[in-house]
Amino acid sequence: MTQNVRDKAVRLTNEDFKFICDFVYQSTGIVLNDNKREMVYRRLTRIIREKKLNSFSDYCQLLRQQGEQEKDYFINAITTNLTSFFREQHHFDYLTNEELPKLMATKVMEANGKKRVRIWSSASSTGEEPYSIAITLLEKMHTLMSSWDVKILATDIDSNVLATGKSGIYEYRRIENISEKLKRNYFHRGCGKNEKNVRVDKKLSDLITFKQLNLLHEWPMTGPFDIIFCRNVIIYFDKPTQQGLFARYYDLLAPGGLLMLGHSENLGAFTQHFDNVGRTIFRKPL
Repeated sequence: MTQNVRDKAVRLTNEDFKFICDFVYQSTGIVLNDNKREMVYRRLTRIIREKKLNSFSDYCQLLRQQGEQEKDYFINAITTNLTSFFREQHHFDYLTNEELPKLMATKVMEANGKKRVRIWSSASSTGEEPYSIAITLLEKMHTLMSSWDVKILATDIDSNVLATGKSGIYEYRRIENISEKLKRNYFHRGCGKNEKNVRVDKKLSDLITFKQLNLLHEWPMTGPFDIIFCRNVIIYFDKPTQQGLFARYYDLLAPGGLLMLGHSENLGAFTQHFDNVGRTIFRKPL
């Protein structure tokens, strides 16, 4: 499409862009600014073509009239899902070297005769994060797992990426940087037409439950969680929304529990309620 045709056919006016930004904020709490304009254009142009609409204005009108019906499809198109296995490795190193030994030493047996651990991956995207958590747990605790009640909750607002996570199927290139040992133990290479794909081992998927969740809406889980991952999502919210989310995470964490943020994120004013124990690793005081 030439620039001239683009301008005439699907020009994104300031008015339409403002409406889209407002709709995203009201639906998800995500703040879009001018530096996201090109991204919005690219992602929504595809929808406009699929729906055989003539302009962004037509699509904005559709959102005004059928917002609830269109919301999931719209959110799936606009949200960013960038992730990888063992992204920000220092968090998984901290689990291995510090947190899991601490939990193994201090957890007491529950009524079911097992020791309970609950972990929440609150922006799980296509599933690489919760699977990385599961691998870390199994590598450190594999001889003890039969006597532990371990569950990982993986949530995201985007139903499409959740479906990928639940399937546990990835292109082989996604695990190329993982050690050969972990590849052998936790991934199965496809055959024939699927030879470029891998499937996660059942011992990983058995630990994880995938659920759709908008972080701004009601949270049906009651916790407490020993560890919450909230990485690389807070940056998309404004400061008041961030502080509200931190308060809710705090309430769901067990005393002494960990909150993991992304490499460019911080707690802001809520820092006073946590102890900083590592790089973007925060502990709720006992």
